[in-house]
Amino acid sequence: MAPPTYARLIQFLQDDLAISASSIAIAQRHREQDPGPLPMILWQYGLITLEQLDRIFDWLEQSEI
Repeated sequence: MAPPTYARLIQFLQDDLAISASSIAIAQRHREQDPGPLPMILWQYGLITLEQLDRIFDWLEQSEI
């Protein structure tokens, strides 16, 4: 994911889905140790719901058009 898209994703997570900065930071730390898509890490660690995960993937799909 390109850096501008990544920054917009973080903004989307915080503004639209109300994901806390601490939850995002936890996922980012785990991502350093076990690389993978940030949305999946958030979900795997129970930091977002399945519905939120779907919304994130919809947003990512639209942002890459």
